[in-house]
Amino acid sequence: MGTDDGARTEAQQFQVDLRGVVDLLSRHIYSSPRVYLRELLQNARDAVTARREVDGGGGTIRIRPLPAADPSDSSGADAEFVLSDDGVGLTATEVAELLATVGRSSKRDIFDLPRSDYLGQFGIGLLSCFMVADTIRIRSRSARGGAPVEWIGSADGTFRVRELDEDLPIGTSVHLIPRFDAGDLLRAPAVRELAETFAEFLPVSVLLDTGGGTDPITHAAPFLAPREDPAAVVQYGRELIGATPLDVIELADAATGTRGVAYVLPFAPPPGARQATRMYLGRMLLSERADDVLPDWAFFVRAVIDSTGLNPTASREALVEDEALARVREELGAAIRRWVLELGLREPHRLAQFVAVHEVGLKSLIRHDEELARFITRWLTVETTHGTMSVGDLVERFDRIRYADTVDEFRQVAGISRPEHVLVNGGYLYDADLIRSLPELHPAVTVERVDVVGELDRLDPPPLDDRADAVALEDRASAVLAEVGCRVVVRMIDQPELPSLYVADPAVLRRLDRTRTKGVSGALWGGVLDRIDDAVSPAGDDAAAARLCLNGANRVVRALRDVADDAVFARTVQLLYIQALLAGHRPLSDADRALMTGALADLVALSAGVVPVVPDPLPVVLSDDDPTALDPEDG
Repeated sequence: MGTDDGARTEAQQFQVDLRGVVDLLSRHIYSSPRVYLRELLQNARDAVTARREVDGGGGTIRIRPLPAADPSDSSGADAEFVLSDDGVGLTATEVAELLATVGRSSKRDIFDLPRSDYLGQFGIGLLSCFMVADTIRIRSRSARGGAPVEWIGSADGTFRVRELDEDLPIGTSVHLIPRFDAGDLLRAPAVRELAETFAEFLPVSVLLDTGGGTDPITHAAPFLAPREDPAAVVQYGRELIGATPLDVIELADAATGTRGVAYVLPFAPPPGARQATRMYLGRMLLSERADDVLPDWAFFVRAVIDSTGLNPTASREALVEDEALARVREELGAAIRRWVLELGLREPHRLAQFVAVHEVGLKSLIRHDEELARFITRWLTVETTHGTMSVGDLVERFDRIRYADTVDEFRQVAGISRPEHVLVNGGYLYDADLIRSLPELHPAVTVERVDVVGELDRLDPPPLDDRADAVALEDRASAVLAEVGCRVVVRMIDQPELPSLYVADPAVLRRLDRTRTKGVSGALWGGVLDRIDDAVSPAGDDAAAARLCLNGANRVVRALRDVADDAVFARTVQLLYIQALLAGHRPLSDADRALMTGALADLVALSAGVVPVVPDPLPVVLSDDDPTALDPEDG
């Protein structure tokens, strides 16, 4: 190594607080001390690239990890990590310029160093090594001529530079003497993992010294040539996302030297998840999860991208938001849109599979992304009274589209909707927003929100000849259901097979749900719900009552008008009420189930000529927390 003390220069002092700078790097610039190897690999890669411009030589980087810890050796001899390259090397002048710069003036010089055509900055990259090493030694010989040079920097803030009289090979070697707490990061297991993470696709040969030989780290990047080996591209995607992708989309922007692939996820990502791109710069890993390379709406893909024209931030763990990045985002987004459109034309069944997987996420985005809405909306599906339909089919078949805001409203109104009309269920996530946006995308289409109570009021009452009997039936049946808070009306529904329909606006349904909640909640929560009920639906407010709509065109309802036996009448009305609840997919409360069981038991008893034990009208349990309510099964 040439240890002639006379040849060694005087120690020089960094002109900044080195320890403070290293602390700043570790806390605010770099995410982890692990980046030391990335920085060294980047410096070596840039040196190899520079040598090819000088004499066409070079092309290899070698890594020798720190030897495994030996408890019997307390001397620490030869305990150093070495990374060497056969790149362009450094002269004494270049060493002074590159390595002294980081300590010349101020913190601004450190973090605002102008960037060359190469991705790295030698001085900053070297400073990162102080996060894992107490001493850094650089030995280098330049391909441009001149004597070999050695630079030694210490964590105490001093460094020395001297020329060597040894015959070193062209290139540079970096020797690290580890800090007491960082030895593991310099040993073989961690070094192999870091090298494979950062450098597996570098366009130079990276070799890892295993003690008994060398292992190659680098290999071809399958995502850069997807057409040459499609199977390898799919296998890489399978390892990346943990499943076989639905498809592979080739991405490129020649102007910025950007290319790669996007894997279409075969599963829906978590709600609110943004797209995440594995990003490389010059084939060196920048970030595993860059979230600004693709448009926000491209949440359904995971991309792997390499670029030579995008600019990294100071930490080289993210991209600078500039015109180049904006261009790449636009070009790659256009490629993904083309994939969707071409898939719809060539393989509509595969597009249907894609939409089925990502439909909820797509619906959530089209509310805010007009561009996405225009090319994807027609493939989305909604539930209608004519079955599940794509929006494209819906707007082609119907120019007037009616929708219900909630699932409950849809189920109630669907029962009285005319077959020639269409009603859309807007109760599922984002579906109401989707339907409301249709006139903007299809100006010939009109959209109307249905009102449950309004729909009921639009139904025709019975003919004048039957009006008196219908009113009497309403009063008599309403008395039976008074204790469950339900009024009865008779209307003519153009579906004779439908005997009854349970109708309640959203406010009523919410009140009923709160009533059930109070039955199983503590006193405090029950009191809160009581105050909500008083504020929303004051006592005596008839408008807040649910309604049982009896179909005057149904033969069961018509026969019910002539039933003289009060017990038979009451049990029949109760069963029609339960049937309507079930038809509307309303959950039955304990009181509802008790009412159904009692009514069926009494009808059986009456048919056998046995007088029911339970007096008429049948007592109904209002809520589980009412101690005075009677259980029908108790008699």
